[in-house]
Amino acid sequence: MTTRLAVCVDDLGADTGVLGAVLALADAGRISAASCMVGGPAWRETAAALRAGGARGIDLGLHLDFTGFPLPPEQAAPLRTVVLRAYLNRLDLQRVRAQIRAQFDAFEDTLGRPVDHVDGHQHVHQLPGIREALLEELARRPGPRPWLRSTRHAPGLAFKPRLLQALGQTPLAQRARAAGYVQNRRLLGVYDFGGDALRYRARLRQWLAVAQDGDLLMCHPSAGAGDAADAIRAARQHEYAVLAGADFDALLAEAGCSIVPLRTVPAGQPAPEWQLSNR
Repeated sequence: MTTRLAVCVDDLGADTGVLGAVLALADAGRISAASCMVGGPAWRETAAALRAGGARGIDLGLHLDFTGFPLPPEQAAPLRTVVLRAYLNRLDLQRVRAQIRAQFDAFEDTLGRPVDHVDGHQHVHQLPGIREALLEELARRPGPRPWLRSTRHAPGLAFKPRLLQALGQTPLAQRARAAGYVQNRRLLGVYDFGGDALRYRARLRQWLAVAQDGDLLMCHPSAGAGDAADAIRAARQHEYAVLAGADFDALLAEAGCSIVPLRTVPAGQPAPEWQLSNR
């Protein structure tokens, strides 16, 4: 038996290089999902390519965004500010609800279909106030229930994955399970975006080695030069070089992993009990 792993490209819509990466990697069977930034500078070109049949067969979801390219863009705030306001109970919840609704509407109106999954740019979807508003919005929208990203980390990983989990994984998992939403088992692919392509390959090999059935590997590749102001521009290019390279299939085979849509693992089951633990 192989370990079934979902691989999701984040930030689709941020620039045309990310779109190029998604189209190429989807065609090669190297990814099974992509998360869309509907306020991103390249969203118009991205949506046109998706409507024309690009990236067919992968899950497409909403990359809920409060810090990069929200709608309208002047509502963007630094991540530190959003986190502090969330934990000090100082978020403008009316504005939060309106932002979430606007992004769902933009996805559905542009692509003519509901989302397959929801996650958050810089993982804001799990923050207090935002997670409750997100579940409220999902409850009022018709159609099948999307899967929700869990940030539960794999044992033995570095500090950053543990920090992300601590910011809201358990409360979100509890609410997701109560409402019957599917989540990934654990989240792989979290790192500091440092190093070159060889360093990313080494990290990827480590993540695949600890992968379990139903895990999600997130990635941020770009096939283009990118925006000079993008803090992770170099990392995007390094990731694409590895994910598009001939060696990726060998790494999957070595770890006994196969890439599948997360909606098939587990098919139709709510968030499992193991997601409710911080240990």
